[in-house]
Amino acid sequence: MTEIRASIFLDQLQPQTLAYVSTWMRGSLPRARMAAQIIEIAPGLDIEALTDVVLKSADVRAGLLVVERQFGTLQFHSRSTAEVHAGATAVLDALGQTKAEVAAPKILASKLVTRIDAQHAFLMNRNKLGSMVIGGDSVYLLECQSAAYAILACNEAEKEADIKVIDMRMIGANGRLYLAGTEADVRNARNAAEGALRRLGA
Repeated sequence: MTEIRASIFLDQLQPQTLAYVSTWMRGSLPRARMAAQIIEIAPGLDIEALTDVVLKSADVRAGLLVVERQFGTLQFHSRSTAEVHAGATAVLDALGQTKAEVAAPKILASKLVTRIDAQHAFLMNRNKLGSMVIGGDSVYLLECQSAAYAILACNEAEKEADIKVIDMRMIGANGRLYLAGTEADVRNARNAAEGALRRLGA
């Protein structure tokens, strides 16, 4: 039986979150402020059949389709919120499941490192795809499960705080998020990110 590990609706993709995901997105690129849905399931190969369901059921564009060792992830988007919701509903209908059966997010780790040392910033920047951490920045670090929930945390943090998106991993066993800025801003970002996850049951 297919397990829905995440079903995430983003009402408006934020600029940095969008730019970060677009660095490795191979499908249709969304635009800022578009609505988007992310579906993560197990086993991974089942995402192919669900992609077919979505694209035949709603006027949306697929931006991301990943089948990895255990999980499959699909991201689709549209200027029409109603069409994005229609695609998400089609997935649930195809699986004979409800929103209540979607796995709730779990916060596995949450740390705030203040006024980071320049050497530490250098080490973080070697693995980043987003902005640069600068010595003296404060950094918010999140690890969550399912992995796809990292994009929700990132998007909601960006809405509420003036932060830099350093790294966001939403594929695999766990999701990870690195955000940087002033101590006050990263605290606000943490509150927004974790608040969004807790509203879904984390």
